[in-house]
Amino acid sequence: MLKVFRVVSIAEGVSFLIILSVTLGIISRDFVFYLGLLHGVLFMTYLVLSLLVSNKKSWSILVWLALFLAAIIPFAFIVVELFLRKEAIKAGK
Repeated sequence: MLKVFRVVSIAEGVSFLIILSVTLGIISRDFVFYLGLLHGVLFMTYLVLSLLVSNKKSWSILVWLALFLAAIIPFAFIVVELFLRKEAIKAGK
């Protein structure tokens, strides 16, 4: 489940950056609906998986809050990936 969470975490972070690039005018506004829909689905999936993984790994509520905050801060998904990679190594996978 940790591997799936890592993939969703990266996808959610990249989709957030793509949404922000629409705001900056890098990507056409014609795609806002589809990008927003994709990001919304990834965000909700990220939140559900973060709860499941936090429960399975017995992480504290502070770790989960940090994961949640990382979902709303641009580029914070990189820090989450580093954390999850460290946890995966610790688990021996």
